Amino acid sequence: MYITTTIPYVNARPHLGHALELVQADVLARHHRRRGEHVRFQTGTDDNSLKNVLAAEAEGVPVRELVDRNAAAFEALRGPLDLSFDAFVRTSSHPGHRAGVERIWEATRHDLYQRHYEGLYCVGCEQFYPEGPCPDGHEAPLQLVSEQNWFFRLSRYQDTLLDLIRGGRLRIEPAARRNEVLAFVEAGLDDISVSRSAARARGWGIPVPGDPGQVVYVWWDALANYVTALEGDDYDRWWVAEPRKVHLMGKGVIRFHAVYWPAMLLSAGKPLPTGIFVHDYLTAGGRKISKSSGGAADPVALVDAYGVDAVRWWLLREVPRVGDADFTEGRLVARADEDLANGLGNLVNRVVTMVHRFLDGRVPVETREEVPFDVVDTVHEALEAFDFRRAASAVQALVEQANRYVERTRPWARSRDGQEVALATLVHACRTLAVQLEPFLPTAAARVAAVVTAAGDGRLPRPEPLFRRMAVSTPGPRGALRAGVDGGRSPA
Repeated sequence: MYITTTIPYVNARPHLGHALELVQADVLARHHRRRGEHVRFQTGTDDNSLKNVLAAEAEGVPVRELVDRNAAAFEALRGPLDLSFDAFVRTSSHPGHRAGVERIWEATRHDLYQRHYEGLYCVGCEQFYPEGPCPDGHEAPLQLVSEQNWFFRLSRYQDTLLDLIRGGRLRIEPAARRNEVLAFVEAGLDDISVSRSAARARGWGIPVPGDPGQVVYVWWDALANYVTALEGDDYDRWWVAEPRKVHLMGKGVIRFHAVYWPAMLLSAGKPLPTGIFVHDYLTAGGRKISKSSGGAADPVALVDAYGVDAVRWWLLREVPRVGDADFTEGRLVARADEDLANGLGNLVNRVVTMVHRFLDGRVPVETREEVPFDVVDTVHEALEAFDFRRAASAVQALVEQANRYVERTRPWARSRDGQEVALATLVHACRTLAVQLEPFLPTAAARVAAVVTAAGDGRLPRPEPLFRRMAVSTPGPRGALRAGVDGGRSPA
């Protein structure tokens, strides 16, 4: 399975919205690896944007300096967020990217032509609009642009795209986003501008082959990364032969991925992706979290304050499959305390404590009941539907099932034989939880596995708290959140 995220602009440091997509992709990658499948998980940064140029100008630093610094901050999310990506691609420095973009340009030349164009341009979206304001909420006024550009015959692929989407060959999830794309294509596709003047781009970007006065449109450039990063045998393995090629993205860029990108590939004679998963936005105080919104939650600061388990768990357990999710640190803390500290952590601690108290730390596993502590199918079905909240909730339901088993069997009130049966069953449940939790919370899963795995003498380790109960932290130097901290249930 080939799993990719979008590659964000690097005009500023990453925010929690970027973490959402990265964590979702990481869960898919870990889940499918655990099932024995070969997986490539790829992410990266979009360096060749006018937004990056303008940010560098505003800061008074060279574009390369700003791009390198902020791209490094995105790549460095690997550690704090427990990410397992296999490749990180930067469009300004990957050795094969420019040549790959040029090859795609040449392969689509039969669908390219030049004409004069005038329209309103949103730098935030890096696209033209027929009128303002920007539908994605960028506050800067649209710029009137008039120039000679290269155009791509997108209109030629309207019927083919409709057939692909309607027939499920190009799968778009959830259904509401699929319907949105279908409505857009059914309304009629216009040809699109796929270059910008080098002067307006300040000379930053990939020159159009044979036309150095133009640079390749940043979206054409960026979308190509999904194939340009695959060199030699990797291209054949992951883009030609691989039956599942899945793109993850936010709802604001669905048109580029579900319409423009497949049309580019059709024109170039290349295979298409098979799945497009679209998530909605994270908000703070009802306002979309973005690099320019002033409500940008810094994922590294949040991990510093609350730990990676709390941050990943909120993103997976609280964000719905459809609809925006409003973030506050209070909600993050409340969810971590309820599910992790009071739920999973308390369960494992109780079980291991009773094993030491009643069975001298040894677990006679062969005596356990055949209780169906199993959510493998439920988790897999949820992730196949790209429903991360339902998948995480299934793991949490297993915690609740095991806690109910404790209350029903009351091991402390049983005979020795009864204690052996009940506690062996509960240790099995905890071991199952460690396995099922791994794609979601790899660090926490390892801690659970360690405490329910017998040592050389056959005894379980002495129990220690797996999760700490928390309070909302005072933001550190970076500022975990620059908007409302309060909200949600009390962490106390």
